[in-house]
Amino acid sequence: MTETPAAKKLIPANIITGFLGVGKTTAITHLLKHKPAHEVWSVLVNEFGEIGIDGALLKDTNAHIREVPGGCICCVAGLPMKMALNMLIARTKPDRIIIEPTGLGHPEEIINTLTGEYYDTVLDLRATITLVDPRKLADSRYTGNATFKDQIAVADVLIANKIDLCSPHDRANFDDLVAGFTPPKQAAFAVEQGALQLAWLDYSRKAHALVHPGLHAAAKPNRLSPQRELYNAAISLPQGQDFLRRENSGQGYYSCGWMFQPAIQFDFNQLFGWMTGLPVVRAKAVMNTDQGIYMFNAEDGVLSVKPLMMDGEPELLDSRIELIDNQPLAADDLEQTLLAYRLST
Repeated sequence: MTETPAAKKLIPANIITGFLGVGKTTAITHLLKHKPAHEVWSVLVNEFGEIGIDGALLKDTNAHIREVPGGCICCVAGLPMKMALNMLIARTKPDRIIIEPTGLGHPEEIINTLTGEYYDTVLDLRATITLVDPRKLADSRYTGNATFKDQIAVADVLIANKIDLCSPHDRANFDDLVAGFTPPKQAAFAVEQGALQLAWLDYSRKAHALVHPGLHAAAKPNRLSPQRELYNAAISLPQGQDFLRRENSGQGYYSCGWMFQPAIQFDFNQLFGWMTGLPVVRAKAVMNTDQGIYMFNAEDGVLSVKPLMMDGEPELLDSRIELIDNQPLAADDLEQTLLAYRLST
């Protein structure tokens, strides 16, 4: 008697989305620290900027990380995402995949790709988790943004992150947001510092009505930059070059990023002061300084800093910094200031 082959096991997958600066990378880091020890998890990270910072921030987590910087992950017929995702699956054979789109990305198109032809026989797409910073719910720059609205619309689990920093009024705004959905959201929670629970990943996925269903198609001209458009080749420094700069724009936002040779050190105190006062929406950096290797994370002028490698010999492939704003960036002036903080080459 011939036995029927066992059904192919689908890989559980989740999208963790949210607007710029909401804490997606912190939330994913928390999940990876608490995942079952025997499971292999892979993370696909998409960033609006060309340089890519989140991959470096997730480097020391117990997971396989692959980046798709430079624009919306699902543009160009989904080619960058499919290539990166196929490589992750083939090389790491994961027990779960987490996908972090850029804060300016279109999650509905990612969902369509992951539930469409081919991936419907490979992935078990579960809950889409959308993070919200309740402090932003009174800011029309966020609440009026079409991508922000659709990130919330696709949520199966809606999370108020940074709740420890919120006022009672902020919390009430989040409660009003949750109450405004008909039918109501499957689940809504409030957390501090991205402390998501593993069980939330396995909530089921539901169909959602988008606020702006044509948004993605309308935005496609602002897709991946020409340097990456076809194959998403990783950026690397040309031999003999100390640094490079890359810029990007789309959906009313602008990015400028720099990559430096790892031997170049920067003055920590000068970097700290400069990034504290930067008038940009978002700034991230992983930098080799005279006080060690540090992560800098700034949102609307509020800066957090933490050491990344303090014990033993640090392993840094390069220093990276990325700035994002809703106004064109004075890249030349910013570069000259940044270069003035170099200590050695």
